[in-house]
Amino acid sequence: MDRTGRLARTSRPPRLLAAVTAAVLAAGALVASAQTARAADTELARNGGFEAALDGWSCTAGSGAAVSSPVHGGAGALKATPAGSDNAQCSQTVTVKPGSTYTLSSYVQGSYVYLGALGTGTTDVSTWTQSAPSWQRLATTFTTGATTTSVTIYTHGWYGTGAYYADDVSLLGPGGGPVQLPGAPTGLTAGSATSSSIALSWAAVPGATGYNIYQGGSKVLSVSGTSATVTGLAASTAYTFQVTAANTAGESPKSAAVTASTTSGGGGNPGGGLPTHALVGYLHASFANGSGYTRMADVPDSWDVIDLAFGEPTSVTSGDIRFSLCPVSECPGVESAAEFKAAVKAKQAAGKKVLISIGGQNGQVQLATTAARDTFVSSVSKIIDEYGLDGLDVDFEGHSLALNTGDTDFRNPTTPVVVNLISALKTLKAKYGAKFVLSMAPETFFVQLGYQYYGSGPWGGQDPRCGAYLPVIHALRDDLTLLHVQDYNSGSIMGLDNQYHSMGGADFHIAMTDMLLTGFPVAGDTSRMFPALRPDQVAIGLPASTNAGNGYTAPAEVTKALDCLTRKANCGSYQTHGSWPGLRGLMTWSVNWDRFNGAEFSKNFDAYPWS
Repeated sequence: MDRTGRLARTSRPPRLLAAVTAAVLAAGALVASAQTARAADTELARNGGFEAALDGWSCTAGSGAAVSSPVHGGAGALKATPAGSDNAQCSQTVTVKPGSTYTLSSYVQGSYVYLGALGTGTTDVSTWTQSAPSWQRLATTFTTGATTTSVTIYTHGWYGTGAYYADDVSLLGPGGGPVQLPGAPTGLTAGSATSSSIALSWAAVPGATGYNIYQGGSKVLSVSGTSATVTGLAASTAYTFQVTAANTAGESPKSAAVTASTTSGGGGNPGGGLPTHALVGYLHASFANGSGYTRMADVPDSWDVIDLAFGEPTSVTSGDIRFSLCPVSECPGVESAAEFKAAVKAKQAAGKKVLISIGGQNGQVQLATTAARDTFVSSVSKIIDEYGLDGLDVDFEGHSLALNTGDTDFRNPTTPVVVNLISALKTLKAKYGAKFVLSMAPETFFVQLGYQYYGSGPWGGQDPRCGAYLPVIHALRDDLTLLHVQDYNSGSIMGLDNQYHSMGGADFHIAMTDMLLTGFPVAGDTSRMFPALRPDQVAIGLPASTNAGNGYTAPAEVTKALDCLTRKANCGSYQTHGSWPGLRGLMTWSVNWDRFNGAEFSKNFDAYPWS
């Protein structure tokens, strides 16, 4: 332009002008050619506007849902919510042509929203936005490899952030050939079984993007891998299973059937002899505190299981457990050893169970070697024999259990402190037989937190104690008499509703117990389901008073929790996945603190109308 803003005139030689004109015409031809090629591209994303809910899409850990607002276009959009170690990835597999170029795009809202493609055969691509308070378009391109016939397109959010939205997901490019229906899976095999679960595995099927498991002709589970554990089964029962392979073309014929049986589960009541509904309490036998000392003979009849606190190791890694009564200097009213043993026998004669509890807050136990494992077995056996006890309570806290990096499957643990503890407990169970009572009192951090996190995680950096009790509980589930998780001294924990629940009210106990009686995917991995425990194996752990620990729950709230769990009444906002009239009962820290508090806790239990 000249100074007046008009186009400046120039003088060009005719030959140069002709060349320029030819170049322009050639460029126009190229543009026309490109437009023609683009016109041949087709929309390959299925239900990219989510008008048909989530048809065609698969979202991890049930994180996605179709919503009607906000939307970018049409009547639907995707809302997906990251939770714990799940980033809310929603994906679909699309048929493409080898050696072809594709454009992937989507409109998104939210923080840290990602869009990408996997399995391109060249370089997988992704794009993202840190913040999109209103609809923002993300787009990327990729070229498929020489033999690539399908790719997976996806959206996901980020860990610890809120929900994100996606709409009008598009994949433009040459359409691929028709997807072939996968063949029926082969090699279906039944693996390990418990009283309520059976593990299955099979060979991978070319072209399959997922598999469906059928039990007696009814579909019970869908997974992406070549193994699964079917849970919620009855003890001592035979089941028949088949598997199909699936992709966008549909579902294959069923595999050959395999039949397997669940175990007896120790007759359904390992360490039997407990009343249908039991009250469990810890007795401060080896120390005193502000609650005062209670002699064994003075323990009220309300208590069905009495856990002697505590047997402790000579050192953290020795495995050498010792137990002695509280010294007279600390507990002036302590009975003699002979009187204590006689009182134990009297309690047993009245139908009570008396156990030695190992660990506690100060008793760190790490069975890092087989020598420590063997010492643990021999020293615990000596205590049980000396005092004539009915069994063992495992109350490992603090840093007693932590998972090594790379130990990611609770069904097949490799960490020595975990493997050796499992071995030691199985040895003790085998030594004392069917009447041996085995209970565990882990903290929520070691059990229910495993729904979100397990060990140090796939990238490291998580607390390695997350969910570390799960492999122990799972390996001993057929020998386990009682699991009473400590629903106290706990941070907020996410329940199966993907909401956080906090101590002090019925809601916390309902959510935490529902997880144990329903089962849950460990670290959000649906191929690694922690199977549900039987109701008779589960009791709820609470502090007996405000002095006993954080998370005190008033009697009226305890009653609400029992109402909800046993008859699905008074549930509040959390809805359980069932009702369990056979729930075993309650555990508390402690007999001493309950007595100090006027027996408020035990009186409420005694008064509860179980039926």
